[in-house]
Amino acid sequence: MFPFRIALNSSTLRPFNLNVVEQLKITSEAGYEGIELWMADIMSYIENGGSTRALTEYMNDVGISFVNAIAFFRWSDRDGIQREAALHQARKEMEILADLGCPAVAAPPFGDLEGLSFRTISEYFAQLYEIGCVIGVEPYLEFWGKATHLSRISEAMLVLMESGVPNGKMLIDPFHMYTGGSSLDQLAYINGASVGIVHVNDYPDGFNRKTIMDKDRLFPGEGVLPSKKFAQLLNGIGYSGFLSLELFIEHFGDQSALEVAQYGLNQIKTAYAL
Repeated sequence: MFPFRIALNSSTLRPFNLNVVEQLKITSEAGYEGIELWMADIMSYIENGGSTRALTEYMNDVGISFVNAIAFFRWSDRDGIQREAALHQARKEMEILADLGCPAVAAPPFGDLEGLSFRTISEYFAQLYEIGCVIGVEPYLEFWGKATHLSRISEAMLVLMESGVPNGKMLIDPFHMYTGGSSLDQLAYINGASVGIVHVNDYPDGFNRKTIMDKDRLFPGEGVLPSKKFAQLLNGIGYSGFLSLELFIEHFGDQSALEVAQYGLNQIKTAYAL
């Protein structure tokens, strides 16, 4: 049994220097249902003469759903001027995402959060969510394992609860759970409806949580993450959404982008089958 849907985060294809159209083409040919695009790549496409209408038409033609965007705005920065600029940036980028039919955008703890209480971070997230609610693009709260604040799944749960946001959702990533010291068993305390999307990857044995880097991520099933347990816990809380392959491997040898994407899809199906 495989109760999930599968997407590709375009970071996985970064070594091939593909534009967004090429990323979509590879994702479709490899057999994925959805894609996560990076806002920087979308802006590059538009700045070089592309349009949201043309990109939307292409996504429809190849049958790929744009399920979430990866963006970096300092919505939680302790500096009010930085935060105001970030919310302006978020509004602009969310409007573009809405034109592209993308329902969500990642909201990690990007910026300077030093000294902020979780109650304050929760208030800032509520402000970001309100902007997205008006535009029609939902921010998914993301925790980063190496962040000074918001590094654990329990902290993300607290921020969602304190924010007062109705049906707020988080982005889950086992790599960030590992680096931040979150236990897989903590997943059992989450309602599946509170999970917007799940990034999937693996990590090797023998790396210190503090020194391991994004580039050290592995394909699902290649490391020491108990992938079956991870999948069982997600299924147990009622999550049946997208598992999105997010890697930052710097070189793939002589493999093509299509071969890498296909291999990743097969690894997801094998590692997370129930």
